[in-house]
Amino acid sequence: MDSLVFAAVLLAAAAHAGWNAAIKRGLDPLVTTVLIAVGAAVVSLPIVAWLGLPAAAARPWVIASVIVHLGYFAGLIEAYRSGDMSQVYPIARGTAPLLTATVSTTWLGERLGGVGWIGLLCLVAGVLMLSLRGDVARLDRRAVGFALATALTVCAYSVIDGIGVRAAGDAPAYTAALFLGNGVIMLLYGLVRRGPKLIAASSDLWLKGLAGGGLQLGSYWVAIWAMTVAPIAIVAALRETSVLFGALIAVVILKEPLRPIRVAAAVLIVAGLVMIRIH
Repeated sequence: MDSLVFAAVLLAAAAHAGWNAAIKRGLDPLVTTVLIAVGAAVVSLPIVAWLGLPAAAARPWVIASVIVHLGYFAGLIEAYRSGDMSQVYPIARGTAPLLTATVSTTWLGERLGGVGWIGLLCLVAGVLMLSLRGDVARLDRRAVGFALATALTVCAYSVIDGIGVRAAGDAPAYTAALFLGNGVIMLLYGLVRRGPKLIAASSDLWLKGLAGGGLQLGSYWVAIWAMTVAPIAIVAALRETSVLFGALIAVVILKEPLRPIRVAAAVLIVAGLVMIRIH
């Protein structure tokens, strides 16, 4: 994989962990998620005005992705209500690359090669290890259920957007249209769930939402661009290195416990990264 693409996706992974931490640290996961989605839409609006909508062939994929993203955000909100970020985030993100790789290789005909598959499996194993607390019986079933449902949506929108951006031939226009749609649908979702109280609850958090939205938009724009020059499965897997950044945020900022198993997990993730890099 090209060094620029590799480094860009890793940087995007760090941004992805940042806005997820904002959701978990927010007073209310629903309010914070809606604020971030609306913040991303606000940032996207001038981009759409400047670049216009993506090519007609890509627009059905944008609509499909917006619908799937609604399921993603809804699942993420409920998962964070029930479990710690250091548990939920790795499960939600760690199982998605295997699903995405399976779909992209069987449906889209992408090829990863032996080293690529081994690297992807090492990375996924390390990501999943980061969610362990030392006692599997203590895993919150509700949080795990929503995290796994979220993983399915991650797989779905990764494949949809990989196809969509290739049809568009313009990553910035595709991404801006997608996040503009996400902001509208998430605002409607929040109003249905919370009613007018949503606006009152979010009045003092708009700056956090705008900052988180900028991180969200920038992170996914890089990933979507990378899908135009690299296999979807590899880009999706590299994005999940965000769990390393997420684990650091969880321990340092959110004061969640760090255990030796997570050190071993980090070693596996780095080994996977090396193999993906030389793939």
